[in-house]
Amino acid sequence: MARYIGPKTKIARRFKDPIFGPDKSFEKRPTPPGQHGNSRKRTKQTEYAIQLSEKQKAKYTYGVLERQFFKTFELAARKKGITGENLLKFLEARLDNTTFRLGFAQTRSQARQLVAHGHINVNGKLVNIPSCQLKPGDVISVREKSKSLEVITGSVSSSNPKKFNWLNFETKDLSGTFMAYPERDQIPENIKEQLIVELYSK
Repeated sequence: MARYIGPKTKIARRFKDPIFGPDKSFEKRPTPPGQHGNSRKRTKQTEYAIQLSEKQKAKYTYGVLERQFFKTFELAARKKGITGENLLKFLEARLDNTTFRLGFAQTRSQARQLVAHGHINVNGKLVNIPSCQLKPGDVISVREKSKSLEVITGSVSSSNPKKFNWLNFETKDLSGTFMAYPERDQIPENIKEQLIVELYSK
């Protein structure tokens, strides 16, 4: 199963944003990668380069490769509403992302692994496809046999669990309900989705 497994801090430094989550190495050196960092003379970016960079940032943030990302964009373009916002809504509705948002994993890559290894149920049935698109009303839960996994218990018991309006989390049952697609202002990711729409519209 294809996924990005390269250096994450280097990518975060490229976008000047800790897109993979808390990163001590990034905090120590948030400048662009390379020997000279910010001191290196950089030519002004073209419009295309800015748009491409934003698309790459979104792909790395959600852990999606090009082919799957474009399919999600096509799905967003066919749906009524603003294409860029629809794109982020569908990315948020992925099973691996929702597993991460519910706090079952500390990172999206960790959530992706939990799903792929068969630790997550959707509506009571095992689903091991990280890209599975959830629908409002779907219940995501940890399999009974997996509830004692250290990676899950450690993540759930973290000191500052985040809550999201479109998700209803039940701590006792280690389950959550995907209530609705989130509105754009509810999604915390710093992504300029309109630039991605403009790129694909060329």
